[in-house]
Amino acid sequence: MARVLVVEDDQFVRSALIRHLTEASHTVRSVGTALEALREVAHVGFDVVILDLGLPDLDGAEALKMLRGITQVPVIIATARDDEAEIVRLLNDGADDYLVKPFSVEHLSARMAAVLRRARGGPGTGGAGAEADRAIRVGGLAIDPLRRQAVLDGRALDLTRREFDLLAFLAQRPGVVVPRRELLAEVWQQSYGDDQTIDVHLSWLRRKLGETAANPRYLHTLRGVGVKLEPPLESSRA
Repeated sequence: MARVLVVEDDQFVRSALIRHLTEASHTVRSVGTALEALREVAHVGFDVVILDLGLPDLDGAEALKMLRGITQVPVIIATARDDEAEIVRLLNDGADDYLVKPFSVEHLSARMAAVLRRARGGPGTGGAGAEADRAIRVGGLAIDPLRRQAVLDGRALDLTRREFDLLAFLAQRPGVVVPRRELLAEVWQQSYGDDQTIDVHLSWLRRKLGETAANPRYLHTLRGVGVKLEPPLESSRA
């Protein structure tokens, strides 16, 4: 069971979502505007937000940015827009997942379950086992899965939930090339998906680690194979 906020101005869609989620034993609140959503999130604790983009008072993309200013609650975008560039921007701005309308209630349930597993420290987030309770060190990186903190050369990194999950998962296997399919399964809790989702998060992680794909230090992509995290050469020689 989860506490869900549905942000949707279409009354028909809104009612259908409320009915389905309630039947699945979730506690549901709903609003029809971005400002109402911000007010609800500021005063009520939610486990996940389902956010429509076509809101009457403020575009959902702007609402997402404002939500991220006050909370890290998982946000699933529900949109009729299927423009790839916009979807990438939404992921960059902090969306945890997205669904293109029309979608089935089964698809929504599966995506919600995956997002909630990640948020609650399920498989792939580094939350299981005694090893996860200890900081993982790779070169100048120190990752604490229990506190969900990452430090690079003494400087705390400001990571989104998904960025941290990806970094922690790779850090648990330093020097090992992890296939993209495995990253989708373990970090995103999806058996299938778009490689661009991984690429977007790798790109943002690289920025925060002070590197680029052309000049990697920690994150190395092997085209057509996968990704590995290993200490820079200067750290290995130290």
